[in-house]
Amino acid sequence: MNQNEWPDRFRTVFAEGVKRYRTRSRVASDFFTAEETDFLNGIGCSPQELFDFVEDYSNGGDPSFETVLLVTAVRREYLISEQQGVASPNQRTMDDFPAKTAELDGIAWLPRMIAKARAKLRGELPTEMMFGCGGDRPFSRRNKFHLADFLRVVWQAGDDDEKIIQFVKSSAAS
Repeated sequence: MNQNEWPDRFRTVFAEGVKRYRTRSRVASDFFTAEETDFLNGIGCSPQELFDFVEDYSNGGDPSFETVLLVTAVRREYLISEQQGVASPNQRTMDDFPAKTAELDGIAWLPRMIAKARAKLRGELPTEMMFGCGGDRPFSRRNKFHLADFLRVVWQAGDDDEKIIQFVKSSAAS
């Protein structure tokens, strides 16, 4: 597939997923075809992750397809440029993440979201966890930033949490 064609293919897989969700199986493990699964894995999107996005979208329209596409584009770019197209063999567990109530510089949820973003970038999120979940989306809206922008800032910041804190604070103040 031409590298410029992946967003159209992704849109098709997402739209097919929405149709399937509304009409049949709602089990992530058998939701996508083998060809779709290969495609998703090739762009750094797990079938479970796309299933979670499809499920949330189908139950209220949030997140939008555009948000899902932008988040996936950042992960794909990270996979290509930082991981040279090789997926991480590591997968984090739920116990590896800060509690939902944990705070960083007085900002609740931020430590968890940073850890999730780092794991998302590397493709190491546990299957039970979603970057862009029903907790992340209200946090990003409240603080006036887009989920994809947050991923990019976390990528650029590396291990420097202070850069991420400043991004969140300046976004919230705007």
